[in-house]
Amino acid sequence: MALGLGWKVKDAAEVAAGGVVAPDERLSWGKTVGLGAQHVVAMFGATFVFPLIMGLNAQLAIMMSGIATILFLLIVQGKVPSYLGTSAAFVGAVAAIRAQEGATSADVTGAILVAGLVLAAVGLLIHVAGPSILHKVLPPAVTGAVVMLIGFNLAPVVANIYWPQDQWVALATMLFTVVVAVAFRGFIGRIAIFLALIFGTALSWLLDTVSGPITSVLGGATEATEHLRWNTAGLGDAAWFGLPAKTMMGADGKEIVGWHFPSFSMTAIILVIPAVIALVAENTGHVKAVAEMTGHDLDPVMGRAIAGDGIGTAVAATFGGSPTTTYAENIGVMAATRVYSTAAYYVAAAVAILFGLSPKFGALVASIPGGVLGGITVVLYGMIGLLGAKIWKENGVDFANPINLVPLAAGIVIGIGDVKMKVSDDFTLSGIALGTIVAIAGYHLARVIAPSELREHADGTALAVGDYVYGDADQIDDLYQDGYPGSTDRK
Repeated sequence: MALGLGWKVKDAAEVAAGGVVAPDERLSWGKTVGLGAQHVVAMFGATFVFPLIMGLNAQLAIMMSGIATILFLLIVQGKVPSYLGTSAAFVGAVAAIRAQEGATSADVTGAILVAGLVLAAVGLLIHVAGPSILHKVLPPAVTGAVVMLIGFNLAPVVANIYWPQDQWVALATMLFTVVVAVAFRGFIGRIAIFLALIFGTALSWLLDTVSGPITSVLGGATEATEHLRWNTAGLGDAAWFGLPAKTMMGADGKEIVGWHFPSFSMTAIILVIPAVIALVAENTGHVKAVAEMTGHDLDPVMGRAIAGDGIGTAVAATFGGSPTTTYAENIGVMAATRVYSTAAYYVAAAVAILFGLSPKFGALVASIPGGVLGGITVVLYGMIGLLGAKIWKENGVDFANPINLVPLAAGIVIGIGDVKMKVSDDFTLSGIALGTIVAIAGYHLARVIAPSELREHADGTALAVGDYVYGDADQIDDLYQDGYPGSTDRK
Protein backbone atom coordinates (compact mmCIF):
# COMPACT_ATOMS: atom_id res chain seq x y z
CA MET A 1 0.00 0.00 0.00
CA ALA A 2 1.08 3.61 -0.65
CA LEU A 3 1.10 4.41 3.06
CA GLY A 4 3.05 1.32 4.00
CA LEU A 5 0.25 -0.29 6.00
CA GLY A 6 -0.07 -3.52 4.03
CA TRP A 7 2.24 -5.85 5.98
CA LYS A 8 2.90 -9.43 4.88
CA VAL A 9 2.89 -11.95 7.73
CA LYS A 10 6.30 -13.56 8.34
CA ASP A 11 6.71 -17.00 9.87
CA ALA A 12 8.44 -16.76 13.27
CA ALA A 13 10.32 -20.01 12.64
CA GLU A 14 11.97 -18.51 9.57
CA VAL A 15 13.15 -15.56 11.63
CA ALA A 16 14.47 -17.84 14.36
CA ALA A 17 16.51 -19.68 11.73
CA GLY A 18 18.32 -16.48 10.80
CA GLY A 19 15.81 -14.63 8.66
CA VAL A 20 14.77 -11.01 9.02
CA VAL A 21 11.44 -9.23 9.09
CA ALA A 22 11.42 -6.47 6.47
CA PRO A 23 9.71 -3.08 7.02
CA ASP A 24 6.71 -4.21 4.96
CA GLU A 25 6.41 -7.49 6.90
CA ARG A 26 5.29 -8.40 10.40
CA LEU A 27 5.14 -11.30 12.79
CA SER A 28 1.88 -12.31 14.46
CA TRP A 29 0.16 -9.43 16.21
CA GLY A 30 0.98 -10.96 19.60
CA LYS A 31 4.72 -10.95 18.86
CA THR A 32 4.45 -7.55 17.17
CA VAL A 33 2.92 -6.05 20.32
CA GLY A 34 5.78 -7.50 22.37
CA LEU A 35 8.34 -5.98 20.01
CA GLY A 36 6.51 -2.66 20.16
CA ALA A 37 6.77 -2.76 23.95
CA GLN A 38 10.56 -3.22 23.63
CA HIS A 39 10.73 -0.09 21.49
CA VAL A 40 8.79 1.86 24.11
CA VAL A 41 11.22 0.82 26.84
CA ALA A 42 14.22 1.67 24.63
CA MET A 43 13.09 5.23 23.90
CA PHE A 44 11.47 5.86 27.27
CA GLY A 45 14.28 7.23 29.38
CA ALA A 46 15.73 9.83 27.03
CA THR A 47 12.32 10.81 25.66
CA PHE A 48 11.02 12.10 28.97
CA VAL A 49 14.36 13.20 30.43
CA PHE A 50 14.94 15.85 27.79
CA PRO A 51 11.52 17.55 28.20
CA LEU A 52 12.22 17.83 31.92
CA ILE A 53 15.60 19.39 31.20
CA MET A 54 14.02 21.86 28.78
CA GLY A 55 11.26 22.75 31.25
CA LEU A 56 8.49 21.26 29.10
CA ASN A 57 5.75 18.80 30.03
CA ALA A 58 7.02 15.20 29.92
CA GLN A 59 3.52 13.66 29.72
CA LEU A 60 2.76 15.76 26.67
CA ALA A 61 6.16 14.93 25.17
CA ILE A 62 5.49 11.20 25.38
CA MET A 63 2.07 11.62 23.77
CA MET A 64 3.39 13.82 20.95
CA SER A 65 6.30 11.46 20.31
CA GLY A 66 3.75 8.76 19.50
CA ILE A 67 1.79 11.09 17.21
CA ALA A 68 4.99 12.31 15.52
CA THR A 69 6.11 8.71 14.95
CA ILE A 70 2.84 7.87 13.18
CA LEU A 71 3.15 10.98 10.99
CA PHE A 72 6.76 10.06 10.17
CA LEU A 73 5.88 6.50 9.16
CA LEU A 74 3.07 7.74 6.92
CA ILE A 75 5.31 10.35 5.25
CA VAL A 76 8.08 7.83 4.48
CA GLN A 77 5.41 5.39 3.30
CA GLY A 78 6.58 2.73 5.73
CA LYS A 79 10.04 2.46 4.12
CA VAL A 80 12.08 3.77 7.07
CA PRO A 81 11.29 2.03 10.38
CA SER A 82 12.04 4.52 13.12
CA TYR A 83 10.69 6.01 16.35
CA LEU A 84 10.64 9.77 16.93
CA GLY A 85 11.56 10.50 20.52
CA THR A 86 12.46 13.82 22.13
CA SER A 87 15.47 15.50 20.54
CA ALA A 88 18.46 16.52 22.67
CA ALA A 89 19.73 18.91 20.01
CA PHE A 90 17.57 21.77 21.32
CA VAL A 91 18.53 21.57 24.99
CA GLY A 92 21.35 24.11 24.85
CA ALA A 93 19.35 26.62 22.84
CA VAL A 94 16.35 26.23 25.15
CA ALA A 95 18.59 26.86 28.16
CA ALA A 96 19.82 30.05 26.45
CA ILE A 97 16.23 31.16 25.78
CA ARG A 98 15.13 30.58 29.36
CA ALA A 99 18.14 32.53 30.63
CA GLN A 100 16.67 35.64 29.00
CA GLU A 101 14.48 37.85 31.13
CA GLY A 102 10.78 37.32 30.56
CA ALA A 103 11.15 34.21 28.39
CA THR A 104 8.29 31.71 28.63
CA SER A 105 7.64 28.15 27.51
CA ALA A 106 5.53 29.58 24.69
CA ASP A 107 8.64 31.37 23.37
CA VAL A 108 10.52 28.06 23.54
CA THR A 109 7.92 26.05 21.65
CA GLY A 110 7.42 28.85 19.12
CA ALA A 111 11.11 28.71 18.25
CA ILE A 112 10.97 24.91 18.09
CA LEU A 113 7.95 25.06 15.76
CA VAL A 114 9.84 27.34 13.35
CA ALA A 115 12.87 25.03 13.51
CA GLY A 116 10.59 22.10 12.65
CA LEU A 117 9.24 23.93 9.61
CA VAL A 118 12.79 24.79 8.51
CA LEU A 119 13.78 21.14 8.89
CA ALA A 120 10.76 20.09 6.83
CA ALA A 121 11.77 22.59 4.12
CA VAL A 122 15.31 21.18 4.13
CA GLY A 123 13.88 17.69 3.74
CA LEU A 124 11.75 18.84 0.80
CA LEU A 125 14.80 20.44 -0.83
CA ILE A 126 16.80 17.23 -0.42
CA HIS A 127 13.92 15.21 -1.84
CA VAL A 128 13.78 17.43 -4.94
CA ALA A 129 17.49 18.14 -5.46
CA GLY A 130 18.91 14.84 -4.20
CA PRO A 131 21.00 13.95 -1.12
CA SER A 132 24.21 15.30 -2.70
CA ILE A 133 23.17 18.89 -1.96
CA LEU A 134 23.36 18.09 1.73
CA HIS A 135 27.04 17.24 1.49
CA LYS A 136 27.82 20.43 -0.42
CA VAL A 137 26.20 22.80 2.06
CA LEU A 138 26.87 20.88 5.26
CA PRO A 139 29.88 18.61 4.76
CA PRO A 140 30.81 16.23 7.59
CA ALA A 141 33.52 18.59 8.84
CA VAL A 142 30.96 21.31 9.54
CA THR A 143 28.20 19.00 10.74
CA GLY A 144 30.50 17.34 13.25
CA ALA A 145 31.59 20.71 14.63
CA VAL A 146 28.00 21.92 15.11
CA VAL A 147 26.93 18.70 16.84
CA MET A 148 29.99 18.90 19.10
CA LEU A 149 29.43 22.48 20.19
CA ILE A 150 25.73 21.80 20.85
CA GLY A 151 26.60 18.93 23.19
CA PHE A 152 29.48 20.54 25.06
CA ASN A 153 27.66 23.87 25.39
CA LEU A 154 25.38 22.05 27.84
CA ALA A 155 28.10 21.38 30.41
CA PRO A 156 27.17 24.42 32.58
CA VAL A 157 23.57 23.16 32.78
CA VAL A 158 24.81 20.02 34.52
CA ALA A 159 27.34 21.84 36.66
CA ASN A 160 25.07 24.64 37.84
CA ILE A 161 21.54 23.19 37.92
CA TYR A 162 21.35 19.42 38.30
CA TRP A 163 24.55 18.14 39.89
CA PRO A 164 24.48 20.49 42.94
CA GLN A 165 21.02 19.29 43.94
CA ASP A 166 22.52 16.02 45.19
CA GLN A 167 26.11 15.43 44.17
CA TRP A 168 26.39 11.93 45.67
CA VAL A 169 23.24 10.60 44.00
CA ALA A 170 24.40 12.26 40.78
CA LEU A 171 27.80 10.54 41.04
CA ALA A 172 26.24 7.14 41.80
CA THR A 173 23.74 7.49 38.92
CA MET A 174 26.50 8.49 36.51
CA LEU A 175 28.65 5.49 37.50
CA PHE A 176 25.65 3.16 37.20
CA THR A 177 24.91 4.47 33.69
CA VAL A 178 28.50 3.94 32.59
CA VAL A 179 28.71 0.42 34.06
CA VAL A 180 25.43 -0.78 32.52
CA ALA A 181 26.15 0.77 29.11
CA VAL A 182 29.61 -0.80 28.96
CA ALA A 183 29.25 -4.09 30.83
CA PHE A 184 26.01 -5.29 29.28
CA ARG A 185 25.61 -6.00 25.60
CA GLY A 186 22.41 -6.02 23.59
CA PHE A 187 19.10 -4.70 24.85
CA ILE A 188 20.15 -4.12 28.48
CA GLY A 189 23.01 -1.89 27.43
CA ARG A 190 20.75 0.15 25.17
CA ILE A 191 18.32 0.98 27.94
CA ALA A 192 21.05 2.07 30.36
CA ILE A 193 19.46 5.53 30.72
CA PHE A 194 16.10 4.06 31.67
CA LEU A 195 17.67 1.68 34.18
CA ALA A 196 19.76 4.53 35.63
CA LEU A 197 16.57 6.54 36.20
CA ILE A 198 15.11 3.66 38.20
CA PHE A 199 18.35 3.10 40.12
CA GLY A 200 18.88 6.79 40.95
CA THR A 201 15.26 7.30 42.04
CA ALA A 202 15.36 4.18 44.24
CA LEU A 203 18.64 5.38 45.78
CA SER A 204 17.11 8.80 46.47
CA TRP A 205 14.13 7.17 48.20
CA LEU A 206 16.46 5.01 50.30
CA LEU A 207 18.54 8.02 51.39
CA ASP A 208 15.37 9.97 52.22
CA THR A 209 14.22 7.06 54.37
CA VAL A 210 17.54 6.45 56.12
CA SER A 211 19.07 9.91 56.47
CA GLY A 212 16.11 12.25 55.95
CA PRO A 213 15.86 15.40 53.76
CA ILE A 214 18.80 17.06 52.05
CA THR A 215 19.68 20.77 52.09
CA SER A 216 20.60 22.01 48.61
CA VAL A 217 19.70 24.52 45.92
CA LEU A 218 16.89 23.22 43.72
CA GLY A 219 16.98 23.93 40.01
CA GLY A 220 15.91 27.50 39.33
CA ALA A 221 16.26 28.57 42.97
CA THR A 222 18.90 30.90 44.40
CA GLU A 223 19.04 29.73 48.00
CA ALA A 224 19.51 26.31 49.58
CA THR A 225 16.43 24.74 51.16
CA GLU A 226 15.68 21.52 53.03
CA HIS A 227 13.70 19.07 50.91
CA LEU A 228 13.22 15.41 50.12
CA ARG A 229 15.33 14.09 47.28
CA TRP A 230 12.31 12.35 45.78
CA ASN A 231 9.21 14.47 46.31
CA THR A 232 6.07 12.56 45.33
CA ALA A 233 3.60 15.03 46.85
CA GLY A 234 1.75 15.58 43.58
CA LEU A 235 1.60 11.93 42.59
CA GLY A 236 -1.35 10.90 44.78
CA ASP A 237 -3.64 13.67 43.54
CA ALA A 238 -2.98 13.07 39.85
CA ALA A 239 -5.69 11.30 37.84
CA TRP A 240 -5.01 7.99 36.11
CA PHE A 241 -6.51 9.13 32.83
CA GLY A 242 -6.83 12.54 31.23
CA LEU A 243 -5.15 15.04 28.96
CA PRO A 244 -2.12 17.02 30.14
CA ALA A 245 -3.09 20.17 32.01
CA LYS A 246 -2.89 23.60 30.41
CA THR A 247 0.10 25.80 31.25
CA MET A 248 -0.67 28.07 34.23
CA MET A 249 1.06 30.23 36.79
CA GLY A 250 1.55 28.76 40.26
CA ALA A 251 0.96 30.53 43.55
CA ASP A 252 4.68 31.34 43.72
CA GLY A 253 4.49 33.15 40.39
CA LYS A 254 6.37 30.42 38.54
CA GLU A 255 5.09 28.77 35.37
CA ILE A 256 3.59 25.29 35.67
CA VAL A 257 4.09 24.04 32.15
CA GLY A 258 1.51 21.93 30.36
CA TRP A 259 -0.03 22.18 26.92
CA HIS A 260 -0.08 25.62 25.35
CA PHE A 261 0.05 27.40 22.04
CA PRO A 262 3.39 28.89 20.99
CA SER A 263 4.45 32.50 20.69
CA PHE A 264 7.23 33.76 18.47
CA SER A 265 10.38 35.65 19.40
CA MET A 266 13.04 36.34 16.78
CA THR A 267 15.80 36.09 19.38
CA ALA A 268 14.57 32.66 20.49
CA ILE A 269 14.20 31.47 16.89
CA ILE A 270 17.78 32.44 16.02
CA LEU A 271 19.06 30.57 19.06
CA VAL A 272 17.22 27.38 18.06
CA ILE A 273 17.82 27.28 14.29
CA PRO A 274 21.35 25.75 14.57
CA ALA A 275 19.75 22.64 16.05
CA VAL A 276 18.33 21.97 12.58
CA ILE A 277 21.85 21.14 11.39
CA ALA A 278 22.23 18.57 14.15
CA LEU A 279 18.85 17.04 13.27
CA VAL A 280 19.76 16.82 9.58
CA ALA A 281 22.99 15.03 10.51
CA GLU A 282 21.19 12.78 13.00
CA ASN A 283 18.41 11.81 10.61
CA THR A 284 20.85 11.21 7.76
CA GLY A 285 22.98 8.94 9.92
CA HIS A 286 19.99 6.99 11.16
CA VAL A 287 18.55 6.50 7.67
CA LYS A 288 21.96 5.27 6.47
CA ALA A 289 22.12 2.87 9.43
CA VAL A 290 18.66 1.49 8.70
CA ALA A 291 19.54 1.14 5.00
CA GLU A 292 22.62 -0.89 5.88
CA MET A 293 20.67 -3.17 8.21
CA THR A 294 17.74 -3.77 5.86
CA GLY A 295 19.79 -3.96 2.68
CA HIS A 296 17.51 -1.42 1.01
CA ASP A 297 18.59 1.75 -0.77
CA LEU A 298 16.88 4.48 1.25
CA ASP A 299 18.53 7.50 -0.39
CA PRO A 300 15.35 8.18 -2.43
CA VAL A 301 13.38 8.64 0.81
CA MET A 302 16.12 10.54 2.70
CA GLY A 303 14.36 13.84 2.06
CA ARG A 304 11.03 12.38 3.15
CA ALA A 305 12.57 11.15 6.41
CA ILE A 306 14.05 14.55 7.24
CA ALA A 307 10.82 16.31 6.29
CA GLY A 308 8.84 13.82 8.37
CA ASP A 309 10.93 14.64 11.44
CA GLY A 310 10.45 18.35 10.79
CA ILE A 311 6.68 17.99 10.49
CA GLY A 312 6.60 15.85 13.64
CA THR A 313 8.54 18.54 15.52
CA ALA A 314 6.28 21.32 14.24
CA VAL A 315 3.08 19.47 15.15
CA ALA A 316 4.40 18.64 18.63
CA ALA A 317 5.48 22.23 19.28
CA THR A 318 2.11 23.58 18.12
CA PHE A 319 0.58 22.19 21.31
CA GLY A 320 3.53 22.85 23.62
CA GLY A 321 5.32 19.54 23.05
CA SER A 322 9.01 18.80 22.70
CA PRO A 323 11.03 18.57 19.46
CA THR A 324 11.43 15.11 17.95
CA THR A 325 14.11 13.10 16.22
CA THR A 326 14.80 9.54 15.14
CA TYR A 327 16.22 7.42 17.97
CA ALA A 328 19.40 5.38 17.85
CA GLU A 329 18.10 3.35 20.82
CA ASN A 330 15.30 1.98 18.70
CA ILE A 331 17.60 1.33 15.76
CA GLY A 332 19.67 -0.70 18.20
CA VAL A 333 16.62 -2.81 19.08
CA MET A 334 16.12 -3.54 15.40
CA ALA A 335 19.74 -4.56 15.03
CA ALA A 336 19.41 -6.97 17.96
CA THR A 337 16.08 -8.53 16.95
CA ARG A 338 16.49 -8.36 13.14
CA VAL A 339 12.86 -7.26 13.05
CA TYR A 340 12.48 -4.08 10.97
CA SER A 341 8.70 -4.15 10.74
CA THR A 342 7.04 -0.73 10.86
CA ALA A 343 4.05 -2.46 12.45
CA ALA A 344 6.05 -2.71 15.70
CA TYR A 345 6.64 1.04 15.56
CA TYR A 346 2.95 1.75 15.14
CA VAL A 347 2.34 -0.35 18.26
CA ALA A 348 5.06 1.57 20.14
CA ALA A 349 3.52 4.87 19.07
CA ALA A 350 0.08 3.77 20.28
CA VAL A 351 1.51 2.75 23.67
CA ALA A 352 3.29 6.12 23.99
CA ILE A 353 0.03 7.95 23.27
CA LEU A 354 -1.70 5.92 26.00
CA PHE A 355 1.05 6.89 28.48
CA GLY A 356 0.53 10.48 27.44
CA LEU A 357 -3.12 10.20 28.45
CA SER A 358 -2.18 9.51 32.09
CA PRO A 359 -1.58 12.54 34.37
CA LYS A 360 -0.44 10.00 36.99
CA PHE A 361 2.43 9.07 34.69
CA GLY A 362 3.21 12.74 34.08
CA ALA A 363 3.38 13.43 37.82
CA LEU A 364 5.69 10.43 38.29
CA VAL A 365 8.07 11.68 35.62
CA ALA A 366 8.02 15.22 37.02
CA SER A 367 9.07 13.89 40.42
CA ILE A 368 12.41 12.46 39.23
CA PRO A 369 15.09 13.85 41.59
CA GLY A 370 17.42 16.54 40.31
CA GLY A 371 20.46 14.56 41.41
CA VAL A 372 19.38 11.66 39.20
CA LEU A 373 19.07 13.99 36.23
CA GLY A 374 22.51 15.35 37.07
CA GLY A 375 24.12 11.93 36.83
CA ILE A 376 22.36 11.07 33.59
CA THR A 377 22.91 14.38 31.83
CA VAL A 378 26.65 14.28 32.48
CA VAL A 379 26.75 11.20 30.28
CA LEU A 380 24.12 12.28 27.76
CA TYR A 381 25.53 15.73 27.08
CA GLY A 382 29.02 14.33 26.68
CA MET A 383 27.71 11.70 24.27
CA ILE A 384 26.00 14.39 22.17
CA GLY A 385 29.27 16.29 21.92
CA LEU A 386 31.28 13.20 21.04
CA LEU A 387 28.82 12.35 18.27
CA GLY A 388 30.44 15.26 16.47
CA ALA A 389 33.83 13.57 16.76
CA LYS A 390 32.23 10.35 15.55
CA ILE A 391 31.01 12.14 12.41
CA TRP A 392 34.54 13.39 11.78
CA LYS A 393 36.11 9.98 12.26
CA GLU A 394 33.63 8.07 10.12
CA ASN A 395 34.07 10.54 7.27
CA GLY A 396 37.85 10.85 7.43
CA VAL A 397 37.92 14.58 8.18
CA ASP A 398 41.55 15.77 8.00
CA PHE A 399 42.44 18.44 10.54
CA ALA A 400 45.88 18.86 9.02
CA ASN A 401 43.94 20.81 6.40
CA PRO A 402 43.53 24.41 7.66
CA ILE A 403 40.18 24.69 5.86
CA ASN A 404 38.84 22.28 8.46
CA LEU A 405 41.07 23.18 11.39
CA VAL A 406 40.92 26.96 11.68
CA PRO A 407 37.26 28.03 11.21
CA LEU A 408 35.85 24.98 13.01
CA ALA A 409 38.19 25.51 15.97
CA ALA A 410 36.92 29.07 16.30
CA GLY A 411 33.27 28.04 16.03
CA ILE A 412 33.60 25.27 18.60
CA VAL A 413 35.26 27.47 21.23
CA ILE A 414 32.66 30.20 20.69
CA GLY A 415 29.83 27.65 21.07
CA ILE A 416 31.22 25.86 24.11
CA GLY A 417 32.38 29.02 25.86
CA ASP A 418 29.08 30.80 25.20
CA VAL A 419 30.90 33.77 23.67
CA LYS A 420 28.57 36.74 23.14
CA MET A 421 28.52 39.30 20.34
CA LYS A 422 26.27 42.32 20.79
CA VAL A 423 24.83 43.19 17.39
CA SER A 424 22.54 45.96 18.67
CA ASP A 425 20.96 47.13 21.91
CA ASP A 426 18.15 44.64 21.38
CA PHE A 427 19.94 41.73 19.76
CA THR A 428 22.89 39.59 20.83
CA LEU A 429 24.33 36.50 19.18
CA SER A 430 25.98 34.00 21.48
CA GLY A 431 26.90 30.41 22.19
CA ILE A 432 25.44 27.81 19.86
CA ALA A 433 23.98 30.32 17.38
CA LEU A 434 27.17 32.36 17.02
CA GLY A 435 29.40 29.28 17.02
CA THR A 436 27.33 27.68 14.26
CA ILE A 437 27.45 30.81 12.11
CA VAL A 438 31.22 31.06 12.51
CA ALA A 439 31.74 27.36 11.75
CA ILE A 440 29.58 27.34 8.58
CA ALA A 441 30.49 30.75 7.21
CA GLY A 442 34.15 30.35 8.14
CA TYR A 443 34.41 26.96 6.48
CA HIS A 444 32.88 28.08 3.19
CA LEU A 445 34.91 31.30 3.19
CA ALA A 446 38.06 29.24 3.76
CA ARG A 447 37.16 27.04 0.79
CA VAL A 448 36.79 30.09 -1.44
CA ILE A 449 40.14 31.65 -0.58
CA ALA A 450 42.20 28.46 -0.09
CA PRO A 451 44.58 27.06 -2.76
CA SER A 452 43.09 24.33 -4.94
CA GLU A 453 45.19 21.55 -3.41
CA LEU A 454 43.64 22.25 -0.01
CA ARG A 455 40.15 22.84 -1.30
CA GLU A 456 39.90 19.68 -3.36
CA HIS A 457 39.90 17.28 -0.43
CA ALA A 458 38.46 19.29 2.45
CA ASP A 459 34.94 17.85 2.45
CA GLY A 460 35.59 15.00 4.82
CA THR A 461 35.37 11.89 2.69
CA ALA A 462 37.82 9.04 2.55
CA LEU A 463 39.27 9.20 -0.96
CA ALA A 464 42.05 7.29 -2.67
CA VAL A 465 44.44 9.64 -4.47
CA GLY A 466 47.15 7.86 -6.43
CA ASP A 467 49.05 5.61 -4.06
CA TYR A 468 47.69 7.39 -1.01
CA VAL A 469 44.45 7.36 0.92
CA TYR A 470 43.12 10.63 2.22
CA GLY A 471 41.77 10.24 5.77
CA ASP A 472 42.37 7.49 8.31
CA ALA A 473 42.19 4.40 6.13
CA ASP A 474 45.97 4.34 5.45
CA GLN A 475 46.68 4.34 9.20
CA ILE A 476 49.02 7.29 8.69
CA ASP A 477 48.34 10.57 10.43
CA ASP A 478 48.01 13.14 7.65
CA LEU A 479 49.61 15.70 9.95
CA TYR A 480 52.93 13.95 9.44
CA GLN A 481 52.72 13.52 5.70
CA ASP A 482 54.22 16.19 3.51
CA GLY A 483 51.77 17.90 1.25
CA TYR A 484 48.12 17.05 0.69
CA PRO A 485 46.29 14.47 -1.38
CA GLY A 486 46.99 15.07 -5.02
CA SER A 487 50.21 17.02 -4.45
CA THR A 488 53.45 15.70 -5.91
CA ASP A 489 55.51 16.06 -2.77
CA ARG A 490 53.44 13.88 -0.49
CA LYS A 491 55.54 11.18 1.13
